[in-house]
Amino acid sequence: MKKVIFIFALILSSGLSFSQTSKPPKVNVNNLPSMGYRNVVNNAFKVGEKTKYRIHYGLINAGEATITVNDSPYKFGEREAFHIVGEGRSLGSFDWFFKVRDRYETYVDKQGLFPYRFVRNCDEGGYKIHQDYTFHQDKRAYTDEKKDSYATPDFVQDMISAYFYARTMDMSNKKKGDIITVQTVVDGEIYPLKMKYLGKETVKVDAGTFNCIRFAPVVQKGRVFKKEEDLSVWVTDDMNHLPVLAQAKIMVGSIKMELVSYEGMAGSVARVR
Repeated sequence: MKKVIFIFALILSSGLSFSQTSKPPKVNVNNLPSMGYRNVVNNAFKVGEKTKYRIHYGLINAGEATITVNDSPYKFGEREAFHIVGEGRSLGSFDWFFKVRDRYETYVDKQGLFPYRFVRNCDEGGYKIHQDYTFHQDKRAYTDEKKDSYATPDFVQDMISAYFYARTMDMSNKKKGDIITVQTVVDGEIYPLKMKYLGKETVKVDAGTFNCIRFAPVVQKGRVFKKEEDLSVWVTDDMNHLPVLAQAKIMVGSIKMELVSYEGMAGSVARVR
């Protein structure tokens, strides 16, 4: 069951590669030189965006998730940030035998779209997870809740910020089979988040019918998935790249996460009238 809940988080963060992980080396942040920041053009999202998703496990309406984009109440140096919050909870009969209460928070630089801080508080059937990462992006390092510091790739992402950064990427020239990679910190290890472009499709969910781009997160076959294509994510074929549907076939059934409502988008959504 914990594997099922992990897939919920996996879908929220647009899919994570289970292979090619690495434990980053420890560093002394005070001894590292500053290497500066980056700027990224963002036409995909803005403050005020709020999305709601319904999660189905087989025929069971198992849970719901909401993601909101706010202004950060404080700056990081002189740089402004987004405060993005993702919350998930189990519902109905699923809540009765396996209660889930998950909250993810990330503070993301508005100009560079990299995280400054990531906080994860999860209670999944009594199994509790607390993570608190502070990112020193100019020094290519982060510090965890135990005050240990580790080296990272350039402008590494967390589980939630990776999803938003990926939305800003230009997909107009992508061809079927192309792979997008985002370096991400998950549970103290570096994961190359890999998404394979599969083309364009029309998708119908509770929120409507949308023109979409389909991706398959590159995952390890075997324990959870029978084959790589058993997990797919559809995002709108517009500047927002709003996730509309995520569907996973796993060894013990299937999971579907579909868009229920959305508001505060940065641009027009590719909804079929």
